[in-house]
Amino acid sequence: MQDFNTGYWQLLKDPYRENWSDKFYEVLGYSKEDVKPNFDYFISKLIHEEDVALFRDNFLNYRNNNTNFKQHIKIRNKNGQYLFFRCATNDELPVNIKAGIQFLFFFETNIEPDRTIKKDNFYYKETAQMTSTGSWYVDFQKRKSYWDFETYRILEYPEDYKPSLKDSADYYAEDHRQLAADCFFNCAMMGTPFNTEIKMVTANKREFWARAIGKPIYNEGKEIIGIRGVFQDIDEIKRKEISLQKSVDIIAAQNSRLFNFAHIVSHNLRSHTSNLSLLVQLIEDIEDPKEKEGLIKEVKTISDNLNTTIEHLNEVVTIQTNNKQERVVVYFNEALKLVVNGISHMISNSNCQIRPDFTEVEQIDYIPAYLESILLNLITNAIKYKHPERDPVIVIKTYNENGNAYLKVSDNGRGIDLTLFKDKVFGMYKTFHYNKDAVGIGLFMTKNQVESLDGTITVDSEVNEGTTFTIKF
Repeated sequence: MQDFNTGYWQLLKDPYRENWSDKFYEVLGYSKEDVKPNFDYFISKLIHEEDVALFRDNFLNYRNNNTNFKQHIKIRNKNGQYLFFRCATNDELPVNIKAGIQFLFFFETNIEPDRTIKKDNFYYKETAQMTSTGSWYVDFQKRKSYWDFETYRILEYPEDYKPSLKDSADYYAEDHRQLAADCFFNCAMMGTPFNTEIKMVTANKREFWARAIGKPIYNEGKEIIGIRGVFQDIDEIKRKEISLQKSVDIIAAQNSRLFNFAHIVSHNLRSHTSNLSLLVQLIEDIEDPKEKEGLIKEVKTISDNLNTTIEHLNEVVTIQTNNKQERVVVYFNEALKLVVNGISHMISNSNCQIRPDFTEVEQIDYIPAYLESILLNLITNAIKYKHPERDPVIVIKTYNENGNAYLKVSDNGRGIDLTLFKDKVFGMYKTFHYNKDAVGIGLFMTKNQVESLDGTITVDSEVNEGTTFTIKF
């Protein structure tokens, strides 16, 4: 037993036994022969009946889930009188006792809890309102739900509304209903408390973020008969957090693009200029006119390559400067027609079939040139890297999911080995096949165009089966 100058219980591994301190017996006037040091005896013989339910819930949650608590309770002493105590667990003490096991401390107090109910209620209402925290209780036996005043206010329901288990799904956003169901199921069936961020819905269909906390309620037979909890409106904080994360992601993407620029400038451009300097020096040192003529042709080749690299850089810069252009309504079918007309010769020579389906999403607010460029790059890639044993088939489809528009472009080509190239698919000057005309700029440009308008692009591919690009607008 620990040496604390107050009454306490030391919880043992045996769930039906506790060690009660000498001070605990002394304050109540009992000897160790008078009472049995276990939870069931305490509940049935010593604690006031008004405090049984709450203490039982708190104690079992502390025992089973290490959920700390503090509570005022009345305990009967040997003379039959009820003494008022304040009980608290390890982490609810004003000091750190540095204990590796569970304790429950009992501090005697002369203040009757009933005398402070009005004052406590006042502070409770003030705290609930200032922190936007609502309380709720679900009674499994009566199959009823109970809300406090702040819950009605936050969820924007009238005071005469009767919360119901049948309507519980309506209190949560559609994409978070499964999370809510999982939390309640695990709490109700296994006694697992929950503490999570979840998106809720008010009576007026306003979605907001909340911090939801719940714990199981036990009966005398230690069976779970309900769930009690609170939720706090954290919408403003959460949206700022999401906005901050988006900013972090944008900065990360910009850093990635900056790295590509640095690579091109330090490696590709320097390579071109170094070759030019070397050739110029050789031309100066060679007197044979025919040899000089051959080297001059090499200068032209290097100059063309240098010009192409600079054009690529200019295209990337243009994407970043044009992303503030005003978006207009663009029809997918019209954008595809423009692309197909522009590469009709390439399509017919490869016997390519393009199968579009824009029935679910026909149009989008976008920059027309970007959508055309995205379609052009993905279609020409599919044709360039077609499978040698079959004609290319490209399926282009739009669809809606969770309020977002998507574009999916699938082909039956050679595919990409994602185990080798997954992190390089959208890199600049990255190629994955041996086509002589492969440059490695198209997917890099596509990714930049999509992301400059706050979208995302992902790839799924199997070697010799084909590749699917999915764009979320």
